[in-house]
Amino acid sequence: MKCLYASKKDKNEEQKTAKSISVRSSASNTSMSTDRDVRKSGSEFNSQNASDFSSESSSRNTFAVLSQRQSNLRVFTFSELKTATKNFSRSLMIGEGGFGGVYRGVIRSTEDSHKKIDIAVKQLSRRGLQGHKEWVTEVNVLGVVEHPNLVKLIGYCAEDDERGIQRLLIYEYMPNRSVQDHLTSRFQATLPWSTRLKIAQDAARGLAYLHEGMDFQIIFRDFKSSNILLDEQWNAKLSDFGLARLGPSDGLSHVSTAVVGTIGYAAPEYIQTGRLTYKSDIWSFGVFLYELITGRRPLDRNRPKSEQKLLEWVRPHLTDAKKFTMILDPKLEGKYSIKLAQKLAAVANKCLARQAKSRPKMSEVVEMLNKIVDVAETGTPQTPLKNLSLKDAFETSKKERLKRRFVDPIRGEKGCLAWLTWRPKLVKTS
Repeated sequence: MKCLYASKKDKNEEQKTAKSISVRSSASNTSMSTDRDVRKSGSEFNSQNASDFSSESSSRNTFAVLSQRQSNLRVFTFSELKTATKNFSRSLMIGEGGFGGVYRGVIRSTEDSHKKIDIAVKQLSRRGLQGHKEWVTEVNVLGVVEHPNLVKLIGYCAEDDERGIQRLLIYEYMPNRSVQDHLTSRFQATLPWSTRLKIAQDAARGLAYLHEGMDFQIIFRDFKSSNILLDEQWNAKLSDFGLARLGPSDGLSHVSTAVVGTIGYAAPEYIQTGRLTYKSDIWSFGVFLYELITGRRPLDRNRPKSEQKLLEWVRPHLTDAKKFTMILDPKLEGKYSIKLAQKLAAVANKCLARQAKSRPKMSEVVEMLNKIVDVAETGTPQTPLKNLSLKDAFETSKKERLKRRFVDPIRGEKGCLAWLTWRPKLVKTS
């Protein structure tokens, strides 16, 4: 899945980000200030806060404040990680991206030398500065936050050797890979319906913690199925916080920032204005729920033109129960509850409200999903979720419906569904 990136040159251009979005790697280029910082030695790094290396360290919305909090991260030497990964053997590589390679490794516990721990080692590419700012952000964020539904960062490495600067991150190993891996054809066995519901619940809890569970707010900014990893018990955990941002300061409604993220997941108002709020994550979560329902990616150029954009493809199928069954993942082979699938789609529709302020908080989404999971596990009907009918999928109030009918020129089928200008027509694709 390709990613959005828009360079931010000055404050005036923040208002024009929708016109300058281009498709690039998920890791953005860093500024000249970072270029100078990254040349500092590893020993100097270890004596400073990780935030000192950020090209945005002077901004109120970066993570410099987090570096002042106590961190339990372990500092690794490059030699230790070479041993743990058998000199970064290709046979142990479990992933590769714009940041660099990810390798499986084994280390010994600091508490019990006889105990071995499986780890995943992400190595920053030495070909340039690509990904350095994201590396710093991950150290600052995951060094101070902890939740069962966030991938645990064990430590990091920042030092120089004969081959140059080394920047690595060491995570807990997640043996069942990403949700995207299982929804696509990489694995023959598909995710069962009950597991998909549990994954939705877990991911929502992790996102709710970032938004509402601390004395500061973190906006993920790149929520997608490939960033949701599965542990040995199939618990879902959010990963890859390189694009995360602190939420707006007190008294502010949003954070103005360059538009980055993955095409198909980014909220329309964020694409058009560059104004970031936690409601942008809510939109991305709604897209993800339709991934779980359909088994399809948000954008798939390999499909017929009318089916390439997931949200456009599902829209005509939402008002009729018989049509709705046509969008359910065929790999499930009918082993699902159609009523619960409809309820899950209705939650997704709430998250995909055209007006950001009409989208629920993640804590509210968690409550909705808890009820769905309870029914799936016990078979006992719960109190109906409010305003979750598919008929009113994208309607949030009588006032909004009237506005869409008389003000907005774009009408949905039969005037019932008015999925407005969320379509990423301003996004340039290559």
